[in-house]
Amino acid sequence: MSGHGSPTLSVDGTGLRIAIVAASWHTTVMDGLVAGARRGLDKAHVDRVDLVRVPGTFELPVACAALAPHYDALVALGVVIRGGTPHFDYVCSGATQGLTEVAVRTHIPIGFGVLTCDDEQQALDRAGLPGSSEDKGHEAATAAVATVVALRAALSSGS
Repeated sequence: MSGHGSPTLSVDGTGLRIAIVAASWHTTVMDGLVAGARRGLDKAHVDRVDLVRVPGTFELPVACAALAPHYDALVALGVVIRGGTPHFDYVCSGATQGLTEVAVRTHIPIGFGVLTCDDEQQALDRAGLPGSSEDKGHEAATAAVATVVALRAALSSGS
């Protein structure tokens, strides 16, 4: 299980403005990821949350690039399920590299909630749905808020 060894994060994101940027493919999985992200942001006391839907996971980087200047952090959610062609590899690589580039270039944290799965059951197991073993939307949202809080603390102390 990929959640083994994950940190327990408790953060206060009061006053932050966060955008959830979510792909539209695989509706059940995506609805679970979005709901999980919203639960994570609610638990962190973030009440300024916008949801932006894009067609697919490959479109996440361009949407995040456009939105980054207007938010304290972003939560990128998508799912790519392996098929019989190399398309999976290209989409996963493009989305990961694109989101990394946006975060580094803009200095805006992006919670990475892109599932890259061999089959639909793996995605359902990670979507935060009833019966799921993991809640990757919640984890991505919490990571985004924790990174904003950590960076602000470090920068305000002169570190």
